[in-house]
This record gives sequence, structure tokens and C-alpha cells, in this order.
Amino acid sequence: MIRDITLGQYFPENSAIHRLDARVKLVSTFVFIMALFFVRDFIGFGIAVVFLGTVIAISRVPLSYMLRGLKVVFIIIMLTLVFNLFLTPGDPIFQWGFLTITQQGLYTAAFLVIRLILLIIGSTLLTLTTKPIDLTDGMEYLLNPLKVIKVPAHELAMMMSIALRFIPTCLRRRIR
Repeated sequence: MIRDITLGQYFPENSAIHRLDARVKLVSTFVFIMALFFVRDFIGFGIAVVFLGTVIAISRVPLSYMLRGLKVVFIIIMLTLVFNLFLTPGDPIFQWGFLTITQQGLYTAAFLVIRLILLIIGSTLLTLTTKPIDLTDGMEYLLNPLKVIKVPAHELAMMMSIALRFIPTCLRRRIR
């Protein structure tokens, strides 16, 4: 289970994605995540899957390694699926006792599960291809304009970096 935690880990490789500036990767990941929230149909998700698949191929991070990180959040994904599948009102397509699956529930469940999986893989790709120190420096640079309104950019970037770095460590201690 511990080996399956990929968020916050760095996968050393010499690829074009690994060599990109951390700021470019941070902004690109942010734009990708925001774009996922504007997707309103499965065609949009298809485009996102092709884009993400291309970036993963260029990064040379093994897809199996990337997907292994989904095991950790499998319960959250399944709860999202089940709750939306059975609790969304609409036109019934299957009913057994008090359990009812509706067309709208099926659509909503599939939509949210795909979005969640793409969000996790997109975020994981950022940490797998960026060294923690580069990630911290990139965050600090991007947060610097907020110093005008007294936001401590350095401290905030350091806290986010430490939090990302210690996700696997904290989970490891909790599991034991």
C-alpha cells in the first residue's frame, strides 16, 4: 500500500517534461485542472485524456506507476460512484428493492469519477516530474505578486512543498 502512494514523490527521468521549468508545469497543471471544471460533456474528457496521455508518454513515467497512485484514493472514487449512482434522482433504468439507478445518476457518477481520476493523475504528474526544491521555488516565484497584499510567499510555498513531501510519510505512519 505504501509503495502505491505516488503523490508527492519524484520519479527521476530525463524527459522533456522533467526539464521544463517548474513554473510552466505549475501553471499548466493549474490550467488543466481549471479546464476540467469547465468540461460539460464526454468529448471534453476525451480531449483531456488524449492530452494527459500525450504528456505522460513524453514524461516517460510508466503509466502503471502513475495509475498505481489511484489505489490510495480508490475508496473515495468508489464512494463518489456509488453515492451518485444511487442517490441522484431521475429516470429509472434499473430498480431492485429500494435501490434505483437513474440515467442522470449514471451520467453524473461517470462524469464525476472521470473528472476525479483526471484531477489526481494530472496533479500526480506534476509532482512526479518536478523536484521538490524546484516546485518550492516555482510556487514562491508565482506567489511573489501577492506580497503586495502582505501574503508571505516564501513561507506559503515552503508549507505547500513540505505538505506535499510528507504526504507519503504521514500516510505510512497512519497505516502502521
